[in-house]
Order: sequence, then structure tokens, then C-alpha cells
Amino acid sequence: MRVFKELGKYSSLLYQGLRSSTEFSTYRKNLFQELVKVGYDSVPIIILVGIFTGSVMTLQSAYQLESAFIPLSTIGAIVSQSILIELAAVISGLVLAGKVGARVATELGTMRVSEQIDALESMGFNSVSFLVVPRVLAGILMFPVIYIVASVCGLAGGVAAGYFSGQVPPADFLEGARMYFYPWDVAFGVVKSFVFGFIITSIACYKGYFATGGAEGVGNSTTQATVLGCIYILLADFILAALLL
Repeated sequence: MRVFKELGKYSSLLYQGLRSSTEFSTYRKNLFQELVKVGYDSVPIIILVGIFTGSVMTLQSAYQLESAFIPLSTIGAIVSQSILIELAAVISGLVLAGKVGARVATELGTMRVSEQIDALESMGFNSVSFLVVPRVLAGILMFPVIYIVASVCGLAGGVAAGYFSGQVPPADFLEGARMYFYPWDVAFGVVKSFVFGFIITSIACYKGYFATGGAEGVGNSTTQATVLGCIYILLADFILAALLL
């Protein structure tokens, strides 16, 4: 019964958010601020994650495929497809579930237990439109951009790792990446990033918006938002792969 109760509250919050999405004047300023926090502020960690993901993937692929019968371009093909289809979206999503999801849940949870949300509603503000909608929209709009940044940095890291390790010349790496490049790989990654952005921000907003129990309750809500975000990212990744690939 508790599961159905939580699902009902989550669905109700999403429905209120969908109805409130037309009140653009209410959340316009907050939307811009959230776009900066979700997107721009996340770029440094995404660049770091992308570079090291591509680098490690290249070195491990070169180690496992070390054979005179396997062309070096195969490594570029494997790394590029792995990054575009899976790693850039999933790893970025898991990292941002901790960074963005925790921040959103903490902000809304603190506002809830300190009765700031109640104060907004008593003044006639639509708290869902003012607080929830801009955060969810920012996740949906900025996560595809983050995916592109992670993909570019992952490929750059793969090229750099292959060159400096002396195992894969850049020309061979890029030849394999171009040979097995399919536009659908990028489209699939973008679709996943849209879904992941919605999952992370909507769950974080739900956990923060309905937080109870003071500081301890806020901490529990933040932890649950992060853990559930990671779990549902992996579940959504499996479902999308089964449906779209």
C-alpha cells in the first residue's frame, strides 16, 4: 500500500506540474537560474568524467584486443560506439543524480521543513509552478547538452590516451570511429539523456517537496532522491535499449 501511495503522490505532483507549465511568467526567472545550475555548473565535472571514461575505455580495449590480426581502428570503433550509445549518457546521469538530484532535493526539503513553501502558498503563489516546474524543465533541456559535452570529451580522451600511451595512433582511432559511426547512436543517446534528466529532477523534486521531519528528514529525502535516481536511470536504460535498439 505504501508503494501505491508514493506512486500516487508522485503522479499527482507531475500532473500539477504539467498543468502549471503554462504559467511561464511564474517560473521564468527560476528556469533561467536552474538552467545555469543544472547545465553550466555541471560542465567541469562532466568534462572530467568524459575524458577519463574515454581514456580508460581506450586503454582497456587496447589491452584486451592486443593481436596482430585485429586492426587498431577496431579500438576506435568500440570506444566511440560505447561512449555514444551507453557511457556518456549513463555515467553522466549517475554523476548528476548525486550532484543535481541531491541539490534539488535538499533545496526543496529545506524549504518544506522551514515552512517556506507554505508561506509561498499562503501568499497566493503556485508552489509547484514556482519551484518544481523550472527544475524539471531544466533537467530535460540541459541533460542532452551535457550528454553532447560528455561524448565529445570522451572521444577526445580516447584519442589522447591512445596517442600518449603509444598503443593507438589518432589516425587509426578516428578511422574506426568514422567507419562505424551511425547517426542513430547519437539520437539514441540524446533520447536517453532527455529521459534521465526527467527522472533525476522529477524524483528529486518529489522527495524534497514532500520532505518531513526537520534536518534528519531532509537528509533522508536527499539520500533517497540520489539512490532512486540512480536505480531508475539503470532501469530506464535497460527499457530504452530493449525498445529502441
